[in-house]
Formats: sequence, C-alpha cells, structure tokens
Amino acid sequence: MTTELTQQLARECGFELAGVAAAIPLAEADYYGQWVAAGFAGDMKYLTDHRADVRSDPRKLLSTARSVICVAKLYNGPEPYSTQLNDRELAWISRYAWGEDYHDILRRGLERLAGKIGEHIREPFEWKICVDTAPLLERAYARRAGLGWIGKNTCLINQDMGSWFFLGELLVSLAFEPGTPPPDRCGTCTQCIDACPTGAIVPARAPGGPEWAIDSRLCIAYFTIELHGPIPAEARAKMGNHVFGCDICQDVCPWNHCAPATTEAAFSAEHFAPDLEKLAEITEAEFRDIFRASPIQRARYSGFLRNVAVAMGNQRVERFRRPLEKMAQSPDALVAEHARWALTQLQSN
Repeated sequence: MTTELTQQLARECGFELAGVAAAIPLAEADYYGQWVAAGFAGDMKYLTDHRADVRSDPRKLLSTARSVICVAKLYNGPEPYSTQLNDRELAWISRYAWGEDYHDILRRGLERLAGKIGEHIREPFEWKICVDTAPLLERAYARRAGLGWIGKNTCLINQDMGSWFFLGELLVSLAFEPGTPPPDRCGTCTQCIDACPTGAIVPARAPGGPEWAIDSRLCIAYFTIELHGPIPAEARAKMGNHVFGCDICQDVCPWNHCAPATTEAAFSAEHFAPDLEKLAEITEAEFRDIFRASPIQRARYSGFLRNVAVAMGNQRVERFRRPLEKMAQSPDALVAEHARWALTQLQSN
C-alpha cells in the first residue's frame, strides 16, 4: 500500500485531491493557541474549550494513528461570484451552503476510502474519520500532505484548482510516505485583505507563525452563522446582502479566477441568491423544511431572519419597507431590533 495508490483510491471515492501527512503534533498547534489567546475565536466556545488541547496531536483522536490521509472535495459551481452579483433584491448565501450538507457527503466518501484501503492491505487496521467538526488542524495537515498552501485569507489554496474545497481526513494506524508542502504562492498579493468589507484579515499575533489571521469578531461569516446575539451596530452597514456566510476573500483571489466546477450533484446550487423579500416571509416550519439538508440550519431561524433584515436595510430598496415593518413587530426581540435598524437605513436613502 503506497501513498500513490491511496491517492488513486481517494479519487475513485470522489475526492479531487488527496495526500498524506504524518500523524504527529505540528507547530501550528502553538499558533492556534496564540490565535485563541488573542480573542480571535470570538464566542465560538467549541474552539476554545477542552477540545482545543485535543487539536495538538491527532493521536488524541486515534491513539494508534500513524498517518493522516487528507482529502479535498471541490464544491465550486458555474454561477457568478458574490462580487459579480448586482441585483439589490437578492440575498447572498455562501457558495458552500448552496447544496446538501457536506459533512455527510465527505463522511460517506471517507468510509468508502477506508473500505478500499482494507481491500488492498487485507490486514486489520484502525481508522477514524474527521470532517471539520473534529478537533483537528485540518488545513495544517492538508498543507503538510501537499494539497496546497494556506493563503492570507487562511484558506487552503491549490495552484491548479483554487480554494473552493471541503476538507476531510482519515486517521489510520498505517504508515505512509508523507507528502511535501508546496511553496506559498500568494506573494505580494493583498486582494483578499483589501476586499474584506469589515477588515477581518488582520496581522497575526503568532511569532514565527503565519503573517495573517482571521479575527472572527470582524468576519461577516461569523456574524451571520456563529454569532447568536445582536450583530455589532458598527458592522451591519458593511455586511451588504450577506444572509449566510461570506465568499468575498475567495471571490477576489486570483487563484480562483479559473477554478473548475464540481461534478458532485449534491452540491448543485439549490440556494443560489434567493429573493430577500421571500426569505423575510418564511415561517419557522418553512425554514426547517427549505433548509432541512443544508448547513444553513446552523444559523437558526431567529439568526437567519436577523441577517435578512440587515441585508434588506443595506440594499435600501423601498419595497422592503412593508416586510421590515412586519419584522419590527416580531415577538422575537433579536429580529425586531435588527428590523428597526434596517428601517432607519431605508429612511436615510
């Protein structure tokens, strides 16, 4: 069983990229600790609680692990980027959430990969699947496995395919020849930094580590997905039409200008740029039904309507006044407060 054969098997399981890293602690664990200490994780407790220590060594997830098989699955589609969408009546949902929830899809592919490896070696081995909910520094291991470099926007970037990837890992008790990290090819480019409306890409505070980091407390994706309370008033006007996530730093990245599109039917664009007014009118039951198989559920109904209200205020379209006035009377204080804010934006139009 070789690394090359493992990569071939991974492609047969639907992954465009695959590589192997040694299952050992990385220096990036120290940088991660400094990122947390700087407060950059915001209110995301799952990044700062007892699981933070587990991230220091993959053998805390699988004690017999010797290799980390890293895979990447493309989710880019042929639809325009958020920076190319000029219709003020439409919402932006992050590209990764247009189709089905990727966690289940990657997990099924990694289960197939484990099975295929077992068919070739014909001897018992232990394995464990990780798909971003596990406490593992997946971008760091993917880089060590040769899948790409970590850009200034902190995304893993592949020279041939860009950064529109979901990452997954298979920890195995087998020893493989590890890959080689590719060189950093961002150079002097600062397009992602310059384009971020809220200035969320900031100088890192990790001596000897990466030059740039994401301060989640300034990030539109954090505001619209992870933050469950009020969005800071000073950030709302900078959020544009984003109602779930943000793609701007990837949209402007030169390495994504010719990124290929996925062939995975589950990632087809069911939730591309929906109408803002229609989103404002959905009930909680409709929200659960429409987004039942989507990562959008993570925002919760109340948070999603909060985001819709802010987006409508930012677009300053007069026909949004009626739905915003209705939302301002909502018994949900979070939704009502953001709708009232949005109405003040219409009045200043």
